[in-house]
Amino acid sequence: MTSQQNTSKTHNIALWVAQVLVALTFLMGGAMKLGQPIEALSAQLPWTGGVNPMLVRILGGIDVLGGLGLLLPHFLKKPQLTAWAAYGGLLLMVSAIVFHLLRGESNVIGFNIFLIVLLGLIAWGRRNS
Repeated sequence: MTSQQNTSKTHNIALWVAQVLVALTFLMGGAMKLGQPIEALSAQLPWTGGVNPMLVRILGGIDVLGGLGLLLPHFLKKPQLTAWAAYGGLLLMVSAIVFHLLRGESNVIGFNIFLIVLLGLIAWGRRNS
């Protein structure tokens, strides 16, 4: 293998690791928001007890779709859609940060920022796939 092929392979593996991590995060979060009673969910995610339960369920669906969007395009032979899913995830995380800041919950945005970094790398790395 040439040096460029090694770099390309390493680049692809790193992107897949990021995609799987973010996808699992979205899928697990979405499953929680869709499947748990709001009372139980608000013990883990306090903000869910202070908003309309329908919003929590809608966000759960968006999370699931985002997680699937990071993985399925490869298997459907449409890898260029992965970047678009990452852009959607970026929009979701920026919206989450704004939401938490407006509620005075700046202490919980660190994970959102971490996901923004990963999603930005995925969007950049998969933009020409």
